[in-house]
Amino acid sequence: MVLIRPANVDDCAVLRTMIRELAEFERLLEFATIREEELARDGFGENPRFRALLAEWDGEAAGYAVFFGYFSTWAGRALYLEDLFVREKYRGRGIGKELLGAVARAAVEDGCYGIHWEVLDWNQKAIELYKALGAEFRDGWRRVMLSGEALQKLAESGS
Repeated sequence: MVLIRPANVDDCAVLRTMIRELAEFERLLEFATIREEELARDGFGENPRFRALLAEWDGEAAGYAVFFGYFSTWAGRALYLEDLFVREKYRGRGIGKELLGAVARAAVEDGCYGIHWEVLDWNQKAIELYKALGAEFRDGWRRVMLSGEALQKLAESGS
């Protein structure tokens, strides 16, 4: 049976391990550089930047969700779901839906209008789940990221 619970600072090692498992699943492991200390500081320190939920199956870590507050100037408060991951041996047991349901409850409790997230276009099982739950796909929008040298250069430009 699945148990969904808020993660705590003692869960940083298992969170990091599963974050790396997700990155490997997404074929982007080389970009998963987060350290346990950063997770502890940014998720469980004085000024938390994210919230995390752990899914446990018979006492073992089976998956997780990481999310944080998001604000739309058009509609107000929302949550951004950064990660939703279920370990391979636990897939097909409804754990992903349970985790997403727990995030939805947090959104409702926080007075949010919705939840935003991204899914890789080749992850057909996830896409099917999200469609079955009634999620909207916003195909007209493109993801944008500025980082590394380009971020530094822009930050140093101007006044």
